[in-house]
Amino acid sequence: MFRSLRSRLILSQVIPLLVIIPIMGFALVRLIETRVLLPSLSRALMNNAVLMANLAGNEQDLWSNPAYADYYLTHLRQSISAQVMFLTPDGQLIASSDSSDSGLLGLFFDVEGVAKARAGQVASYIYTNKTSPSEIIDVFVPVINQNQRMVGILRMSYTYNTIYSELVQSRYVIYGILAIGLLVGIILGWSLALNLSRPIGKVTQAINELARGNRQAQVVARGPEEIQLLAQSFNSLSERLNSLEKARRQLLANLVHELGRPLGAIRSAIQALAGGASKDPELMQELTSGMDDQAIRLEHLLDDLAHLHEQVLGTLELDYQPVAMSEWIPKLLRPWQGAAEAKHLKWRTDIPSDLPVVSIDPVRITSAVENLVSNAIKYTPSGGEIAVSTRMEASEILIIVEDNGPGIGVEEQEKIFEPFYRGNQGKRFKQGMGLGLSIACDVVEAHGGTINLESEPGKGSVFTIHLPLVRAELTS
Repeated sequence: MFRSLRSRLILSQVIPLLVIIPIMGFALVRLIETRVLLPSLSRALMNNAVLMANLAGNEQDLWSNPAYADYYLTHLRQSISAQVMFLTPDGQLIASSDSSDSGLLGLFFDVEGVAKARAGQVASYIYTNKTSPSEIIDVFVPVINQNQRMVGILRMSYTYNTIYSELVQSRYVIYGILAIGLLVGIILGWSLALNLSRPIGKVTQAINELARGNRQAQVVARGPEEIQLLAQSFNSLSERLNSLEKARRQLLANLVHELGRPLGAIRSAIQALAGGASKDPELMQELTSGMDDQAIRLEHLLDDLAHLHEQVLGTLELDYQPVAMSEWIPKLLRPWQGAAEAKHLKWRTDIPSDLPVVSIDPVRITSAVENLVSNAIKYTPSGGEIAVSTRMEASEILIIVEDNGPGIGVEEQEKIFEPFYRGNQGKRFKQGMGLGLSIACDVVEAHGGTINLESEPGKGSVFTIHLPLVRAELTS
């Protein structure tokens, strides 16, 4: 019954009320009884006792004639609910308004109140009757006659059976307040439970739909902040899964495309050789050279896939080696200069001769730089210009690859470093698997650096690799 979140939330609201409200009710009753009712009754009884003592002081016969005193109290019993006793100055009982006290007549009361009254003081006491669950208020007042002489002591007592029997209406009011408080608590608990359980149930339902293959499952963020955050996290997860699914399909399509062309070219060359092309040395040389180019293309494709596998496993390992940047970068760029000139591109480099020796993984950084240079050559039209420069800046080494090709739009700049993303770059058919820039970014970030892009459509692009010198110096 109490396995659901809703029922437990309701209990979490109701149980404290079941405990707190009765305690508060009992405390309220005791507060009214001890701090309001009893002091009020005590003051009223004391005032009545003082007034009666003043009246009794003028009745000389009350203190000399016990029969008259009993007659006086018998008539007084009809008008007051308190018990009245007349005592001599030394504490002997003369008369009592309670007929059951007839056996006590003539006895002496040696109590503190008598002693204080004999000393001329008004004494008031509140105590609990041991024989019954009731509270008693006792007032002792000295009786002074017209000659200012004490002729006796008046004792006035009031007994009542606690506030539960004395204030019946108040008891029902308190019970009503307790019931209303519990009802309001249950209603609030039910409402809060619904406000929490409904959005959680919707998130659970959306998760189940996602598990069953519904990739479009989304949740409206409602309810408390934590539930809204949960819904937003689910929506982000759903979008991420959709993105990964699109990337997976794109990867398969790219693999088919990228593997199909070199394999088709190699197969065509093999068929040509099998058909007698090997008898023509020049044709054979051309075919074997083409097969080698396609094999190199496949090798690069395998390198990209190997790096993709490392991305998935998170095991990108670096082999740091000391590298003289002023000598290493020109050697790295030399083959690409020939590729640029073959496409009739202007080639310009600016490599200072005083660059430091740093510790990097040269193979990995070579891959990153070559990806940037390769893209610059690929997308810059004939007659354009490629510029590669290196410089020191604060605690970094900057490797800058700049071209004046078609540039990259703002909307594409946000996605250009994502795996499998291939920009149009003015081409009708997209080229490559979309892993080059992603690989370059991962390699540079593994070295503790970053890659920045500045581009404007029609004005070219500038890719800048930032490699920290601090880490290189510590590992050199």
